Amino acid sequence: MTTMIAPQWTVEIRDGLAGLRTEWTDLFRRCATATPFQAYAWNEAWWTAYGTTGRLRVVLVRRGGTLVAAAAFTLVRRGGCAVLVPVGGAFSDFTDALADDSCRADAVRELGAALRAMRGWQAVDFPETRATGLAAELAAAWGSGYVLDASLCLELPAQDFETLVKDLPAHARKTVRRRVNQLAKLGLDIRAVGPDEAERSTVDLLRLHAAQWQGRGVNAEHLRPAFAEHLARAVPTMIADGQAVLLEYRLDGAHVASNLVVVGTDLAGGYLYGADPELRDRLDITTLLISTTLPVAEKSGCATMSMLRGAEPYKLRWRPTEAVNRRVLLVRAGSPRGHAYAAAVRARAAAVRLAKARAPWLRAVRDRVTSVSGRKVTS
Repeated sequence: MTTMIAPQWTVEIRDGLAGLRTEWTDLFRRCATATPFQAYAWNEAWWTAYGTTGRLRVVLVRRGGTLVAAAAFTLVRRGGCAVLVPVGGAFSDFTDALADDSCRADAVRELGAALRAMRGWQAVDFPETRATGLAAELAAAWGSGYVLDASLCLELPAQDFETLVKDLPAHARKTVRRRVNQLAKLGLDIRAVGPDEAERSTVDLLRLHAAQWQGRGVNAEHLRPAFAEHLARAVPTMIADGQAVLLEYRLDGAHVASNLVVVGTDLAGGYLYGADPELRDRLDITTLLISTTLPVAEKSGCATMSMLRGAEPYKLRWRPTEAVNRRVLLVRAGSPRGHAYAAAVRARAAAVRLAKARAPWLRAVRDRVTSVSGRKVTS
């Protein structure tokens, strides 16, 4: 007679990410909702560049010795409340945790139990979670969890670029074909860099990015050494692990543009680009980026090419679908400060909704502010 023994569940709380790349990346590939911002390299590089010693909390859940759930947080204080927020900060368009699809419900349950058992926090705040994300599942089982609308994202199906163009209205289709012909006539050389070249290539990306935004309100963070360190450390490993593609565009031998595409399990999107300012006079940057990012998403096996956060007008011409991120709040049971924090977040969200309803022009202002991130293109 064979006796079946249930695999043992274990929980580990760490204050560092060192040595976790292999099993974290393996779990990433087994999580259908993993976005590139949950990649080990993204988290580890961000923490190295921006983290504060003593603030990192890494929650690891294993089943039979195999990692089946993971989350990395930094502990911050907001209004007197100790809050766990995902590593990656405002740089991450999607914040979430990871869980193995083969035991997802159980892994989420154990991750929630691990969070409850961990001392020193009063609220957990996932500011930008996809609607299909794991954080919402945590909230559903939490008891004192809240899910609010967050940023609007736009998405395209990951498909052949020509198929996308065929589905556009006649006028838009004609315009895009003309712009594609311009690209073809220029004869751009487009190549994806390998991991060994990626650190150098991120330097060129940021140089081109700074040049394109000079005098136009660049995001100051993108010019700081810490951001350069973050990309230089993250991108080579993400490329090696299949979680990023860094494209370089050359014209007559000159490096004129770069496009960093980040890749998750089911979506890919252009995170940051840089282009020589003179290139705008010769081609449409948006068409260049969309036509070269879509194939990356399709080749990577993703169902979606995300345009990430923001609903700028230039995106709408491609007829994308809307996807609203969620802000997920988990409050420790019996914590007055945690509940006060959640109430303050909800009140601010309600005030923003009211302001948008009464003054729709605020959305345009917000989108303009968002556009200086450099992940948004205007042409």
